[in-house]
Amino acid sequence: MKQIDQYANILTLRKISSLFKTTFRNVDELLNIVIETAQFTVGARHASLLLLDQKANKLQFYQASGEETDQLKQVDIPQGVGLAGIVAETGEAIVSNDVRNDKRWLSKVSEMTDMDVQSIACLPLSMNGVIIGVVQFLDKQDESTYSEKDLHILQQFAKIMAMFFEVTRSNEILGEEFDRLQEKYRQRYTIVGESQEIRKCIAHAEKVANSKASILITGESGTGKELFAHLIHDRSLRQTKPFVSISCGALPASILERELFGHEKGAFTGADSRKIGLFEAADGGTLFLDEIGEMPLDMQVKLLRVLQEESFLRLGGTTPTRVDVRIISATHQDLEKMVSEGTFRQDLFYRVNVINLQLPSLRERKEDVGDLVNFFIRKHTPEGQKPKKIQKGLISYLEGYGWPGNIRQLENALERAIVLEDGDELTPDAFAFESTQSPIEINVGSTLKDASDSFRKSFISNTLQSTKGNRTQAAKILDVQRSYLSRLIKELGIS
Repeated sequence: MKQIDQYANILTLRKISSLFKTTFRNVDELLNIVIETAQFTVGARHASLLLLDQKANKLQFYQASGEETDQLKQVDIPQGVGLAGIVAETGEAIVSNDVRNDKRWLSKVSEMTDMDVQSIACLPLSMNGVIIGVVQFLDKQDESTYSEKDLHILQQFAKIMAMFFEVTRSNEILGEEFDRLQEKYRQRYTIVGESQEIRKCIAHAEKVANSKASILITGESGTGKELFAHLIHDRSLRQTKPFVSISCGALPASILERELFGHEKGAFTGADSRKIGLFEAADGGTLFLDEIGEMPLDMQVKLLRVLQEESFLRLGGTTPTRVDVRIISATHQDLEKMVSEGTFRQDLFYRVNVINLQLPSLRERKEDVGDLVNFFIRKHTPEGQKPKKIQKGLISYLEGYGWPGNIRQLENALERAIVLEDGDELTPDAFAFESTQSPIEINVGSTLKDASDSFRKSFISNTLQSTKGNRTQAAKILDVQRSYLSRLIKELGIS
């Protein structure tokens, strides 16, 4: 037997423990390293590891030294039977230095492997107080017996083996949780659709992703501006850094300033400690400023200063904090019009609008309605239930609606229909839309020209209402030149 003193034992265990700091290649490989080291340390001739099947209450060989490994894996040992079974049942280690005369020894193992075992040290493996298996060391190379010192050393190795299983199980749980969160993230931030309009937007977003230039995403409410902000971040070199978002119109100016820049302790009543702001939290990553058009003018000045200097002062602070943040802004408003009206700063507009990404409304990409419907049905079907079927003609019915609230309105309508409909099929009756458009009234007796003008006036007015007065978008929907639309507006007296 190789004699190893106490200091050498400590060094050996430390070396084994350091395996936890390495990249795990395979738990079986690591266990094999530990078992072989334990064998070498105490001079054992053979070793085997058995795991407990909790449901069947039996031990099964998991690893074993020697050429009999495959044979042993076919052996099941009931809990409480044999030395290993007793250890698995009681959780107490057993040392037997006269196995031939020990009635607790299960002889069928010796018979199967043709091994004449003389001594054995059998130790439990426990994880969080629960027995998960047994490790046993058979015979010594110098034919001596197992001592209390040997048992103490082997108990340390048994703890390490159990830790490997514990870490592996934790990694499995973390992996399952990561997969769940990843799937939840994909569902939340997936961009659905194959229309030419949406593919162009995706291509444009991917093209500008690695630029540090500020991006302004524009489009009607509910068109998916935040989805595209996430897409740009996820396709950029900043993808492993934070993505932080804030709605600029949801908070008063004083609170918005604290949220963006943070504050020092004592900066105001109630500031009991220092708090970092969203700019600092997003350092190295992306800050998404949603509805930037609703940001108060005094905050626009402070935001402009940060974008120019790439540093800021916390509220109540005196030392500038430098940050590396990519700004993505979004708005459903016409910022150019707001600039001309003096409600949005021109210099800030140029700063945030280095690259513009205009998202189409759902009306402009109606061919995507079918894909969106299928996606949202899968997303909002409760777990364990079958997704509802789509009645023939439903997609055409939904495509015929104007969707003033765009994709968000479509999703909400589908979620409501899935919850309220009792049958296994969604029909047009599940979607009771309230028209926000004024009716077109044509009196009988009017001339054809008057009727035509009345129809055109009402139809164009409804379209302009849906685009919030944006003539460029309205011209796209009507499939006419913007100049021709302007002429019609003037001729028909549309205000």
